This record gives sequence, C-alpha cells and structure tokens, in this order.
Amino acid sequence: MKKAIFPGSFDPITLGHVDIINRALPLFSEIIIAVGVNTDKTYLFSLEDRVNFIKKHYANEPKVKVETYSGLTIDFCKKLNIHFILRGLRNPADFEFEKAIAQTNRKLSTVETVFLLTSAGTSFISSSIVRDVLKNGGDISCLVPDSVSKKLG
Repeated sequence: MKKAIFPGSFDPITLGHVDIINRALPLFSEIIIAVGVNTDKTYLFSLEDRVNFIKKHYANEPKVKVETYSGLTIDFCKKLNIHFILRGLRNPADFEFEKAIAQTNRKLSTVETVFLLTSAGTSFISSSIVRDVLKNGGDISCLVPDSVSKKLG
C-alpha cells in the first residue's frame, strides 16, 4: 500500500488542489490531506473550516483522509509511516521552491516527493488569489469546490 501526504494550509482548498488530489488518486492507496498549522501565519479561515471544506468535498472518496499537523512535514510522515509527499507545480517558481524543500526532506529522511503538474485550466489558481478575490467582494465559485463557495454564499 502506497500512501501519500498532501500537505498545505488549504486556506482555502482550491480547484487547483482538487485537480492534483484527483489525478493522484490512482497512484496511491490513500492520500492524507495534511492541513498544516503554522503559528507564524494568519489564516482567513479557521482550522475547523479548512478541514471541513476538504472533508465535505471528499465525503464520498474513501481513499482521502484529512489530518492536521504542526511542525516538520517529514516528522508527520514518520509518525504515520508514510514515504511519499505529494506536491503540485503550477509554474517554474513553484518548481524551484518545491525542489529545495524536497531535496532538504530527502537529506533529512527517506521520504520521497512526487510532483504533479497542474492542469492548464487550474494552473493560475492559488489560495492567496482566492483570498484576495474574496476580501474584495469577488465571486470565487469558479476557483474553489462547492464545499467552500456554498459556506460563503
């Protein structure tokens, strides 16, 4: 059984995240969406809301689990005996940033990072863009799953 962790803040989960998760489902027996808690970061949505958005969206997908964690992602992987981290890449800047993290994780552990390129239709979406649109009164329904937009609507 190959399990993967898909870590992030998911503030909120976007259709870009959903694209990566859905395309990774055939590759893994289980994907744990690991919602990170970073005390240095200010979130728009509460941890409970972020977890609930994901759980509602994947309520009918038994291969997806949702957990919260703090600290190093590789320590969370070790705790759960998981050997793969799933990450999505939207652009060259993402690649450079994620490559450095993946190489560091590999130096500190045996955890491998698996990268998937985002689909062209979602490559422009980021949680920060969604938050900015939302803060300025825009419609985010084309950027996020229904579990997010319905809560706000």
